[in-house]
Amino acid sequence: MTVDVLPLPTPDDTVEIVVPAPGEGPGNWAGAASVVLVDGTFWLTYRVRRPLSEGRGVSVVVSRSEDGVSFEEVAVVRREAFGCESFERPVLVPVPGLGWRLYLSCATPDSKHWWVDSLTAATPAELPAGERRVVLPGDDRVAVKDPVVEHTPDGWRMWLCCHPLTEPGHEDRMTTRLLTSPDGLEWADRGEVLAGRPGHWDARGARVTAVIGADPLTVLYDGRADAASNWYETTGVARWDGERLVPDDGQGPIASPHSDGAWRYASAVPLPDGTTRFYVEAARPDGAHDLVTLVR
Repeated sequence: MTVDVLPLPTPDDTVEIVVPAPGEGPGNWAGAASVVLVDGTFWLTYRVRRPLSEGRGVSVVVSRSEDGVSFEEVAVVRREAFGCESFERPVLVPVPGLGWRLYLSCATPDSKHWWVDSLTAATPAELPAGERRVVLPGDDRVAVKDPVVEHTPDGWRMWLCCHPLTEPGHEDRMTTRLLTSPDGLEWADRGEVLAGRPGHWDARGARVTAVIGADPLTVLYDGRADAASNWYETTGVARWDGERLVPDDGQGPIASPHSDGAWRYASAVPLPDGTTRFYVEAARPDGAHDLVTLVR
């Protein structure tokens, strides 16, 4: 399958709101979601964000659905439990023999640093009280967040968003690195695989958000042209060339037609009928972001 025939989520499709923004206006965002389909049930996790003056990413919600559109809340994790200033993209995955694991992107208070933490429990409802373990601590040179985690026949694979912290005022820049693991907790860094390109729409950074094809390996990623577009990323496509991911400029960027244009944090769920259900954090006219879904 080639990239030009892959189904891609665009605002021109029939879009349904899954989770509305928690309020009106900029900074009120529902999204940064990940979704898995297990035994006919959709499991969704997303973060709820308020404006900076009201606390930023205040909680992560885990929900379930039989149709992929109407979700029932199962569990809520609040940032206070982790002593973090904000949450960003979470990831929920089933773990064979253990149950479920929730990966959390956590902001260190009063800094630009982020780390990836985790909760593991027998059921999604038990995750808030699950076994906690720091997965990737980051350090004083790099902030780590927004993982895309896959459990493959060859083991675990992670696409990790990294922000360099060595130049004050430029911490918003981002690249994606590939990591592998035997158990989803201990990770080996395989190197940078995607970065921004000077002079392009993704010049300020590139973050893998979903794997949408295997032959060749193809991903959705979001990026932005400049620092002023932070939080308003748009979405493109890249594919594996054997060593790294190569952007396909014929397939992006995909943007919302509203307000800041954000069309970001796309997640993809293959369906039994051969179509794909996408979930995207999308800007609406008042500057808030809804979590929406569409099928291609």
